[in-house]
Amino acid sequence: QVQLVESGGGLVQAGGSLRLSCAASGRTFNSRAMGWFRQAPGKDREFVAAISWTGRNTRYADSVKGRFTISRDNAKNTVSLQLTSLKPEDTAVYYCAAARNVFDSRLTDFDSWGQGTQVTVSS
Repeated sequence: QVQLVESGGGLVQAGGSLRLSCAASGRTFNSRAMGWFRQAPGKDREFVAAISWTGRNTRYADSVKGRFTISRDNAKNTVSLQLTSLKPEDTAVYYCAAARNVFDSRLTDFDSWGQGTQVTVSS
């Protein structure tokens, strides 16, 4: 199991930027793909971005492609999400997630979640 704590959310105007961070504890962090998801009020949680355990492979939702960038630092056990060109529809609670299985390259199966950090984009 991996324990996750997100930070970096806040209130920003449309067109602005934020950087979310996720600190992970657990010996297997370096062997797990990591992801970011978000949940807006009244909506289901949706996938945002994922990165392989090596950091070489990434995947993004179409809605954020070209605006958000996921990265990781295995030496520091952190994963980050850089949000740029923010839109009001990006408003949501953002969750960090760890892959269910080590060395899983699919970037689709996550089962450990942080508590979330709120991102609010004003128009």
